[in-house]
Amino acid sequence: MRLSVFSLLSIVCFLGCVDSTFTGGKSFAQVESSRASKSSAQQSNARESKVSEESHSKYNKLTDFEKYVLLNKGTERPFVGNYTDTEDAGTYICRRCNARLYRSDQKFHSNCGWPAFDDELPGAVTRVPDADRLRTEIVCSNCGGHLGHVFLGERLTAKNTRHCVNSVSMVLIRKGDPIPPTIKKKPKTGNDQSESLPKK
Repeated sequence: MRLSVFSLLSIVCFLGCVDSTFTGGKSFAQVESSRASKSSAQQSNARESKVSEESHSKYNKLTDFEKYVLLNKGTERPFVGNYTDTEDAGTYICRRCNARLYRSDQKFHSNCGWPAFDDELPGAVTRVPDADRLRTEIVCSNCGGHLGHVFLGERLTAKNTRHCVNSVSMVLIRKGDPIPPTIKKKPKTGNDQSESLPKK
């Protein structure tokens, strides 16, 4: 009976974490295919949007898949992330800006397929209700990069909270290794129209 309840909890966690981009929306491969088939008019728009991307060059350079997750709110597939089952001691920082997000002692095994934490470092994570109001997105408070979603009331830990985070959104700095300085967000100016994240 205990095994059945545990299996049910794992299924609920998995379904809760899966984004529309993984189930019903565009996959990363589909997004890339769509980009490859842009018309010349769309390419012109892309050149204009490049100005926005270049304004973020002060942040760490991202691969196409990292951009897909952090900037376009995509989701990596379950059980494949580098940190899903990692138990190494250290600090998890934002891949985009190096801001400290979680300590390793806040991480736990939820069996949902993604790294799970029951708390964050003070002020590190901002909660944003999804448009459908069914879930709550979590983003890096410093750069706005997409981390994942937060779920309450699952009774998986004493804090009754689960941050379901994409491994690709973070970097683990192991205990004893130097933590790189946070790349601070520049304050907006009247001439800067590029601080908002690219839309889907």
